[in-house]
Amino acid sequence: MNTTLLVGILLPFLGTALGSAMVFIMKREMSPKVGKCLAGFAAGVMVAASVWSLIIPALEQASDLGKFSFIPAVVGFWLGTLFLLGLDSLIPHLHVNEDKPEGLKANFKKTTMMVLAVTLHNIPEGMAVGVVYAGWLNNSMGISASAAFSLALGIAIQNFPEGTIISMPLHSNGESKGKACLAGVLSGLVEPIGTVITILFAGAILPFLPYLLTFAAGAMFYVVIEELVPEMSEGDHSNLATILFTAGFTLMMVLDVALG
Repeated sequence: MNTTLLVGILLPFLGTALGSAMVFIMKREMSPKVGKCLAGFAAGVMVAASVWSLIIPALEQASDLGKFSFIPAVVGFWLGTLFLLGLDSLIPHLHVNEDKPEGLKANFKKTTMMVLAVTLHNIPEGMAVGVVYAGWLNNSMGISASAAFSLALGIAIQNFPEGTIISMPLHSNGESKGKACLAGVLSGLVEPIGTVITILFAGAILPFLPYLLTFAAGAMFYVVIEELVPEMSEGDHSNLATILFTAGFTLMMVLDVALG
């Protein structure tokens, strides 16, 4: 495995791990203002990554369809959204700052349900990185190593606040700092696993690359709208969260254009 690919696989996971480790530095309770700002920043990066790194390349790769080049993007986006909706309805999980679990009923600990919520939402990010790197490895339709790296780096940056968002509430709910950090780290393992699995099936997925790019985008948009937007917009300090959303969006846009 070459170094470029290894970095792309591990970088998003490293972002989650470093964010989770913030539990050793920050106070026991995360202030609502900080939580909103972190959620806003993560949402901005995810939206920009979906648009610039996934949807636009999918439209370009389907350009031979002429006026119907939108079809793979629309189909893939809907399939990704419905896929996450299905997982959200089946897997027991509990969002941060919520008391009512979602998914099928299960007698899991509250902390376990919180970790499952983040793990569930890391799935599309691992798929997104895997699809883009699969395209690069197979010289597919102009996907460059720098474009794949920019997506991995962007997701790593937004994973940093996500790691903090999971480890800090776990510590607040009674877990030790070590266990809270470990839980946050483990929640991010699904990303490199998903990336590797997607790359291993690269030969089979390349004919459907435009659909798969927007599949990942649809799944990421579901996460943003279903979890991050409500978290950043409810109550006080929503204006700060909006500013951080814009900062995250523009940062990811700059990375994609400058490195892609």
